[in-house]
Amino acid sequence: MTSHTALTRRAAAELIGTGALLVVVVGSGLQAAALSADTGVALVANSAASAIGLGLIITLFGPLSGAHLNPVVTLTSWWAGRTAGDGLRGREVLVYVAAQAAGAVGGAVLAEVMFGRTPGAFATQVRDGGHLLVGEVVATAGLVLLIQGLGRIGRPRLIPAAVAAYIGAAIWFTSSGSFANPAGTLGRSFSDSFTGIAPASLPGFVAAQLLGGVLGLALAALLFGTGRGAGTKPAGQAAVETALPADGASPARDEYRTIG
Repeated sequence: MTSHTALTRRAAAELIGTGALLVVVVGSGLQAAALSADTGVALVANSAASAIGLGLIITLFGPLSGAHLNPVVTLTSWWAGRTAGDGLRGREVLVYVAAQAAGAVGGAVLAEVMFGRTPGAFATQVRDGGHLLVGEVVATAGLVLLIQGLGRIGRPRLIPAAVAAYIGAAIWFTSSGSFANPAGTLGRSFSDSFTGIAPASLPGFVAAQLLGGVLGLALAALLFGTGRGAGTKPAGQAAVETALPADGASPARDEYRTIG
């Protein structure tokens, strides 16, 4: 199905939304580190700000692009919806992923500028070791399972709040700190800060995230089946669509139904 919302607008929403997410993640990390030398206190502040910001961003940008903000979410949504004929096309996937990557880098650099730091410096915090990669697999698999699962059991309106809560929790319960987003991981390599990741650590983290996405899809199929349902729609799309009037008279509803 062809979207009534232009691809350029959806790409802009993904770019700005992902950029805003990185501003929240990196900016709150910089602020927390400046205000407290206690790593635990800084992590509490960073995780809370990240969860709240993510929920708000999904709610705002969902009606435009589905608020993927994450290449793994885009790829798994495409894969789950490919047989129904109303998912993202291959070209749209590439545009979404490119917009997310550009937005993530831009958001991280903007956060650095806001806090008076020289932009463009790569992170030096090396994050390696098999236990961290296992953490990224778990974090990303859980994210995909949550999005797909809530949609398939008919509760997609819970997705923005649920995803925000999950990420806030996963920052604490995973060894890696739950990056769970290849674009976000790339962006955070441009911030030599509390939330940064050295470029040398990117390949392992991104590979673990992609593996986690596959695992999340497999778990969703095992638990909820592979039939077409709301769970195959982007997180923001499914959540907002169920909250709109059901009489079919709303132009916003008609436009939004075709996104994805």
